[in-house]
Parts: sequence; C-alpha cells; structure tokens
Amino acid sequence: MLLASVWRSPNSLAVFWTKARVTVALTPAQRALSDFACIPLWASLASVSSPLVACFQSAAASPSCRGRPPTGRCSPWRRAPFVGKGAKQQAYTAGRPDRHLDDDLFGYMVAVKKESYQRDTVLATGTLVSVVPQRPTLDFGTMSRDFPAGEHPVIHSHELYSATLAGDLLLDLPRVGVFETDGNGLRVAISQDVAEEAKTSGAEETTLRGTAAVRLPVGERRRRIATLLRTLAAVRGGAKKAQHYGDRTPSLVLLAPLKGGVNPLTRVVGGRDGKTVFLPDVLREELAAWSDELEDGPVLLGWAPGFLGDQREQIRRELKDLIDENRLVLDHPRVLLKRLAGEFERGEHDTWFEDSAA
Repeated sequence: MLLASVWRSPNSLAVFWTKARVTVALTPAQRALSDFACIPLWASLASVSSPLVACFQSAAASPSCRGRPPTGRCSPWRRAPFVGKGAKQQAYTAGRPDRHLDDDLFGYMVAVKKESYQRDTVLATGTLVSVVPQRPTLDFGTMSRDFPAGEHPVIHSHELYSATLAGDLLLDLPRVGVFETDGNGLRVAISQDVAEEAKTSGAEETTLRGTAAVRLPVGERRRRIATLLRTLAAVRGGAKKAQHYGDRTPSLVLLAPLKGGVNPLTRVVGGRDGKTVFLPDVLREELAAWSDELEDGPVLLGWAPGFLGDQREQIRRELKDLIDENRLVLDHPRVLLKRLAGEFERGEHDTWFEDSAA
C-alpha cells in the first residue's frame, strides 16, 4: 500500500506504502527491530532505493542519448557510477545530479582531498513497518545439490513473516533538477565547473531558498518525476527471489496535493482486532483539518482490487459524496500513478515545482 501526498511548500511527494502478505527473510538487524513489533521489509535508504534505481536504469532513452548530459531532447537514465577507495573504506557516486537521476533524487556525498560536495536526499524514504504486529517464524532449509548419495546436506535457517507493510516516502518537488552551487554553512551540491557544463546543456542560474543554484530545463524535471511515478507503479525486488519471489507493487496509494511538508494521511490505514483496515472517518477528518493546506486537484486513492477483501467497494460507497464531487478519485494504483506521470509530462503541474516558501 502506498499513501502519498503531493506537497507544494516545499512541494513534495510524500509516500506511505504498505504491501499485503509479503513473505521475506529477516536479517539480524531486522530481527532486533521485530522485538518492537515493527517489522521492516527494507532497513535502509540504499536497500529501499535499489529496485527503484534498477527501474530507472531500464527506462533509458534512445541509444543516441546514452553517455550524453541531459538536454531538452536527451535524458539517459543511467545509474551514477561508484568510486571506491579500497583500504580507506570510502565509496561515493559520481556526484553528477545533472547527468544521473539517482544522484539527483537519492543524494550523495563526495568528500575527497580539497573537494567536498553533498546533496541531501530529495527522495526521502521511511522503513516499511507491519501495520499489525506479527511474529516471525523460524524455517530450516538444506543445500544438497550435486551431493553424493549418503552425504549429509548443509543445513541453514532463516526467519519468515507475512504481513501488510507500510512506509513513507517524501519527494521535495522544487529541488528536483535544482542543484546548489553555494550554501551558507551547507555543502554545495556541485562544483562551478559542473555548473558551467550543466548550463551549456540548457540549465540556468536560479536561487532556491536563499541559495544560488542551477536548474535543469523544465522538460527534464518533468521527465524525472514521471519516471519516478512510473517506477513506483512497477517497483520490484526483494532478497532471494528464487525462494521468496512475490509482488512488490503498492496495493494502495493515497495522493493529495498539499502546500506544506506534513503528511496527514499516515493514519488512514490502521489495525483493528488484528486486521488491517481502511478508516474513512479518519480520511474525512484529516482532509477537513488540512483543508487550508490542500492544493488544487482531487485526492487520488489507488486501491488494487482484492486488497483488504471487500473493503474497497465498502469504502467506495461510504465516500461516494467525495467521489461525486470530484474531491476523491478511486482507481487502481497503477492507473493513477501512470496518469499522474502523464500529467507531469504534459506540464499540467508545473506550478508544483515552484517553492512558495521562497
């Protein structure tokens, strides 16, 4: 499930997502967290972002664009290369958000001799946590492939659980494709040489929240948001897929355009009597409480059929007045995410790139 808010000031895309009946193995760190009935599917930004990055990379533009900086016609979705320092245990990306979508959205830190550049994440991710507490179970397996007859197999164990998981994402929309070149005590995102190179490819100088920056063309920024939204609609991954393959796409997504950076939608789904339930009264009250922060456009509720049993049609009936007034749109998560991606590409939400707090 994915609950998201498209924010305006600072414009952001906040995502709260749960996935029904996901069965996975736990690492030692995850086992420690499970003692508090908080069972994460992914425990860090790096692991959360990896299936997204894989999808970005597979969404490459035409072959003629590969290896070239983004322009109005060319947007290569190639992962930023990593640089390692071996014994010093240092690793960092290229630090080129003008060229690489993952550097732009996930951030980086490049700290080398006489140089230091940093981009704090534009796409913030939260840990996926079980909506209803679950207790992992211990499972044993064996490895005996090509073992001679009569030889003892290698025994191993892992912990499994099945749960509806929920987590948050936050996308700071005004910062997508905008890179700081100075900063009052903050690390700059790119060097002046990189900034000049970006400007030769169509970027322009700007100021964002009191800091000098360069901004990619709006067409490029639209495409990056659209790619992210389409990736969320088709996210895949997970460990040991040979044994634990399963659907990783969001079963429910809730998006609302907001002016501020607070997501009021995280309590719309909760646990009742050990089961995951959608709470329409909570949604109504939150929308009323945050009405002064709601921007133009309806709230989008993407809900995959079959998720949470017959609750989908029950909620459709209970929220019929909001649907009839076009204050709420209920459809499949994939349909809504792809539709919103298309709207970004057509420039229908360019005002959401503006930072009204500036």
